[in-house]
Amino acid sequence: MTKFKYVDLIILVCFLFITVSCNESKGSQEIIVGGDDVVMILDFNYSTDSIKKVNWYLKTSEIPGMPDSMIRYMKTVDDHKSVDNNARILICSSSGGTVLVDRATKRCLFYAITPNAHSVEYLPGNRIAVALSTADKGNQLEIYDADRSDTVLFKDSLYSGHGVTWMEERNLLYTLGYDELRAYSLVNWDSPNPGLQLEESWTLPETGGHDLYASSENQLLISTSKKVWKFDLNNNTFGPFHPIANEPDVKSVYYDEKADHLIYTKGEISWWTHHVYSVNPTKKIAIPEIDVYKVRVIKYKGIVFFEKE
Repeated sequence: MTKFKYVDLIILVCFLFITVSCNESKGSQEIIVGGDDVVMILDFNYSTDSIKKVNWYLKTSEIPGMPDSMIRYMKTVDDHKSVDNNARILICSSSGGTVLVDRATKRCLFYAITPNAHSVEYLPGNRIAVALSTADKGNQLEIYDADRSDTVLFKDSLYSGHGVTWMEERNLLYTLGYDELRAYSLVNWDSPNPGLQLEESWTLPETGGHDLYASSENQLLISTSKKVWKFDLNNNTFGPFHPIANEPDVKSVYYDEKADHLIYTKGEISWWTHHVYSVNPTKKIAIPEIDVYKVRVIKYKGIVFFEKE
């Protein structure tokens, strides 16, 4: 083999290696599932109805640095989101607690007693929003600073609070209650006493607001007791979300508009399930060991994980 052919061969091998590595990275998608006192991060591509690949596992009763008094408030996990480009995991529980943990060490970075918390969101300035459902001292939206555990900075009434989503492109916080969708702007956000200002509200086409997800900068997805809706943020109009419009008891929903990829959970045994459903690609992931409530997809800026088939 000549010197030039040898160099050409090396270049070709390196090119193929880089191509395969990029494809593997592109397809390596993680999802977060939670239920009971467990939060798991799964590799979506390598999890099916018969086997699952667990990349991360946490029992909320064993979080290092979390006060023992918080254990009873973290028994029924119902929302969990990746923040800081997957460096930290934000978790809330309908048992009445919210925590922020470091993914690498699983150490507690923040905690708060949040009665019947049903959704949580990370906000600019290291702030945290929590939507509280029906309970004594519940039915409201609360704002915290992640550096000041268990200290409410701001609150507003929100009956049966179930969803909270920050939209960076619009600089607005959207919240979901029993029969209402709201949009808030941030007020005095750089001060020690931040607040929210209600900018607009809309009555839902059906009661029982449950999950809220921003599928793009122009659209929100909303699940209610019996249906799943889309909300056009440019026209302020509701319409059926056709892929699962008539699916009742949807507890969480994710949709990638560019890839036409849908992931969701639905209450199949009372309010919980043992499955995560996916459309395009079509698959069902079985999780028999916990009563799953929600699934969330971990997103990384600048990386596309799914392509339209």
